[in-house]
Amino acid sequence: MKAIFKYLSGYTSLIVFSMSVKFIGTITELFIPYILQHIIDVIIPMKSIEKILFWGILMLVCALLTFVLNVIANRGASKVANSVIYNVRRDLYGHIFNMSCSEVDHFTVPSLISRISSDTYNVRNMIGMLLRVGIRAPILIIGGIIMTLVLDAVLASILIATVPFIALIIVFLSRYGIPLYSSVQNAVDTLVLKVREFFSGIRVVKALSQVETEKDNFEKINTDLSRRETKATVTLGITNPVITLILNIALAIIIMIGAYRVNEGLSEAGKIIAFMSYFTIITNAVTMINRIFTNYTKGSASAVRIREILSSTSDIKVIPQDHVDTDDYITFSNVSFTYSGLSEGAKTLDGINFSLKRGETLGIIGAIGSGKTTVIQLLLRFYDISEGEIRIDGDDIISIPLKDLRSKIGIVFQNDFLMSATIAENISLGRHLNNENIMKAAKIAHAEEFISQKENGFEYRLESKAANLSGGQKQRILLSRAFAANPELLILDDSSSALDYKTDAMLRKEINSNFKNTTKIVIAQRISSIRHADKILVLENGKMAGYGDHDTLLKSSALYYEIAKTQGEVQ
Repeated sequence: MKAIFKYLSGYTSLIVFSMSVKFIGTITELFIPYILQHIIDVIIPMKSIEKILFWGILMLVCALLTFVLNVIANRGASKVANSVIYNVRRDLYGHIFNMSCSEVDHFTVPSLISRISSDTYNVRNMIGMLLRVGIRAPILIIGGIIMTLVLDAVLASILIATVPFIALIIVFLSRYGIPLYSSVQNAVDTLVLKVREFFSGIRVVKALSQVETEKDNFEKINTDLSRRETKATVTLGITNPVITLILNIALAIIIMIGAYRVNEGLSEAGKIIAFMSYFTIITNAVTMINRIFTNYTKGSASAVRIREILSSTSDIKVIPQDHVDTDDYITFSNVSFTYSGLSEGAKTLDGINFSLKRGETLGIIGAIGSGKTTVIQLLLRFYDISEGEIRIDGDDIISIPLKDLRSKIGIVFQNDFLMSATIAENISLGRHLNNENIMKAAKIAHAEEFISQKENGFEYRLESKAANLSGGQKQRILLSRAFAANPELLILDDSSSALDYKTDAMLRKEINSNFKNTTKIVIAQRISSIRHADKILVLENGKMAGYGDHDTLLKSSALYYEIAKTQGEVQ
């Protein structure tokens, strides 16, 4: 909750104003039954129409004033709740972007999605409820009890006797509420994961006739979530009926004793009627407290999950500048890396060494899971290496600010994305590139021809996941994005898999012609895509299985020769 209080502190003035208005409105409401008692017991026996009208109008004024003040206070409370959660969502979103990939792996993407959506929604409801009802309900209860003491201390003592029982019930159930709702939110994470997987692979599921299987899997997850929600709701749902039972028992006792006291002349009818009104007010206030308790339980569980994200510190640190003079633009020196969660001793990359001069091209090839993409992720500092050293232009990579590092790089990932936006916006990607650079990049990527045939050209709007483009068209737009900012380092991770051999060959020619001074790293499955690279790195199970140019590797690397022979590159 401390993380949420920090956001609330920015709205102190509005909170104080809303609570003050709510306080005045609530106190005004408490006078209405008292005025009613005065009219019945004092004014009516006088048989004065003028006085009855005066006190009746006074009751009406109190009711209207209560209404207006509550509306003003509730509007202020809603504004605070909405503004706070707006800021929380903004900071969560920004913080998630600054997380390292290892942190994202730790929390998982579905959990991050549910924390920024359903958890913030629960916290918003909690804040709104606390500000709207949090001050009103206690004042109604305390003020109602005080007024009943003024009216009839004997009857009030019966009401006061119920308070310890009600408090014990709320305290007892609160111990179980927060863990139960934390369990519910964890189940929501699992549900979000399943839904994301299904929609990502919906075509595959349909193609393989596995719709019923997926429905069954979803049913299990949905049932588990429903079971947890039911358990949490039922457990906390006990509160209201039990409290209502206690209050109704007290009410029955009050009616019987009150009737006896009126019959004996120890009290007046107006006091009993007013007492019943206060009892109704107190009962409603207790119901409000129960609603606050339920929302607080949900909100505090969600607040803990939000705090876990906001309080996490990135494991990607930047050290003071560490530069050595070198002719190499990129060097990997005995680099090893292990993903978290792997068994002890297991390494994703082990002892990787290579160097590239500015303008040279490195091709990387190997089987699936050999560590090709991991090399790129280490260059981008999505993860930090476990051992060894990586330098770019003589600077240790961990001494380069992340923004400066990544601004040097243009990249096409193996599984990249296109937004639901125009082609120009997808190429620029918020980098404020001018139209000349965008069009030039598209021309280099051989995308200009098909773009010009689209309605509105570069202003043609893509659907979600670029469903209105072919696979080859998507890749050429992604390549345009990588080319557009004239990067120092160009990384292409299996970026030509959807291109035919002719287009692939023309693309390589364009890259060599337009990016002579750009250092290039090309990950490919086809040897034809990298055979002309200055150096080729062959990976097998995270280790180097060969390093050199094409002709050298055909002689020195059995794995490379086998791949080349399989692909018809050697006779």
